[in-house]
Amino acid sequence: MTSTPDLVIRGGTVADGKGGDLFEADVAIAGGRITEVGKVAAKGKEEIDARGKLVTPGFVDVHTHYDGQVTWSQDITPSSQNGVTTAIMGNCGVGFAPCRPADHVRLIQLMEGVEDIPEPVLSAGIPWAWESFPDYMEWLSKRSFDMDIGAQLPHAALRVYVMGERGARRDPSTSDDNKAMAALAADAVRAGALGFSTSRTLNHRTSTGDFTPTLKAGEDELTAIAAAMHAQGRSVLQFVLDLSTIDEDLPMMLRVAENTKIPVSFSITQNDKAPQRWRQTLDTIREASVRGLSITAQIAARPVGLMLGLELSRNPFQTHPSYQAIAHLPLAERLARLRQPEVRKSILSEHATATDDPLFFRPNYDKMYLLGNPPDYEQPPENTLGAQAKREGKQPEELAYDAMLTDDGRGMLYVPFLNYADGNLDAVSEMLRDPNAVPGLSDGGAHCGIICDASFPTYLLTHWTRDRTRGEKLSIPFVVAAQSRKTALSVGLYDRGVIAPGFKADVNVIDYDRLHLHPPKVHYDLPVGGRRLMQQVDGYDATIVSGVVTQRAGNATGARPGKLVRGTQGSKPQFDAAAS
Repeated sequence: MTSTPDLVIRGGTVADGKGGDLFEADVAIAGGRITEVGKVAAKGKEEIDARGKLVTPGFVDVHTHYDGQVTWSQDITPSSQNGVTTAIMGNCGVGFAPCRPADHVRLIQLMEGVEDIPEPVLSAGIPWAWESFPDYMEWLSKRSFDMDIGAQLPHAALRVYVMGERGARRDPSTSDDNKAMAALAADAVRAGALGFSTSRTLNHRTSTGDFTPTLKAGEDELTAIAAAMHAQGRSVLQFVLDLSTIDEDLPMMLRVAENTKIPVSFSITQNDKAPQRWRQTLDTIREASVRGLSITAQIAARPVGLMLGLELSRNPFQTHPSYQAIAHLPLAERLARLRQPEVRKSILSEHATATDDPLFFRPNYDKMYLLGNPPDYEQPPENTLGAQAKREGKQPEELAYDAMLTDDGRGMLYVPFLNYADGNLDAVSEMLRDPNAVPGLSDGGAHCGIICDASFPTYLLTHWTRDRTRGEKLSIPFVVAAQSRKTALSVGLYDRGVIAPGFKADVNVIDYDRLHLHPPKVHYDLPVGGRRLMQQVDGYDATIVSGVVTQRAGNATGARPGKLVRGTQGSKPQFDAAAS
């Protein structure tokens, strides 16, 4: 190589995304592409000393909800702080295009209810400079970011756009409706949509309590949309199912996939109500894969857990009448009242009542933990508040109450409600190892006041390859390949996810021994001072997007080389040849 590289990463330990052994090498980058891997003789215009550091491809997160954030911010945090260089949004059937002006509020209420992004934030932040999905893509294409973003066509927005009130109230679609939705779906693929997403879970409701418009969409409707999209080029059908209807809905979705040849991707978790059902689902996927269907299971890297606290969207006492009487007060005033002995006694004497809120569970203190510092997401049963209370001769409600008062009322409780039926992560380990699985479900950009899982990519490295003590670990090459190459392939991005000549220069340089997640904290940095949970992360020495350093030593550089990804990039044969 004779020309001067833009950047050379020197002497790092490379996990190249192919899943093979780690090796020491230099990585040269020019023109946004990797040009050489090995011993690079040429001196780069910029050089990074990566000796003793782990060098990986940039991570590809296939399940985020940055649909609103990308319209008001160029920094796609917190994902860009966790080594993610490509994020795919528009999941779960929710998003903001297509949309007529009369439906702005409706789609905001749906996003608020499904993904816990507050209405004032969305109303103030989204400029609504589009109506159609192609208009939305064209508008986004003019923006730059600290990572690449890819978009999917959200079914709820499409259904309401075509069917109006009938679509919102979940009426069956007509043949004409299906033709209209199919035509718009084809337009979306031509505009660069990577896929189409839909939801069939009862947990997805608007902020006013209505079920998502897509809940009972018919097989004919889904088939028409999927067929039209796949006819325009490779696209993915992403969906979310409900445990209560999975026996009917999963076979239907697989029929749609078989009849249209569209690849499908959906989330699989372990549910307390049927803790072994995930095995049956994976078996079904394997059988369908043998028949030639392209199916990807998205697996969460740890329990899907709720964060409860006085500063957050939910807490164990929110239905207690004495707490409801002061719930409207600012945190400081509420905290002062909660510290009063008579208020404490009154609240603790009352009992939680059931609500129709899908993310409020009557407290089960045998499933509730203090997360700790460093945060521990795989704690043994003896660490639950229920077990602690028994040892101390107290009621668990007392421990929960006092824990939330710590840190000036910012103390948090952790309730793993998926992937923790066995009190460990052995089920997740088995799911992650499945050949049809990729890491997913981080929900970056969503659940601002109740879930903080955008750190999944970092957790995959820290917990699964280094820190786990309650079961088998995974290898660094396996985890890196899963979070980069496999995720990229699952959404048709054949130009990234591997460190090899010709691939897009999205790279992380990681101080592996120092890689560390801090406990979640509330930040008020969204539009109009909106709240969101964030986790500080240490250990990313550099994150590089298209050959440009966007994060250095945990701090943003201000560079924003990221762009909207329009459609499939590269091809599978080219990928296989370059990655071999």
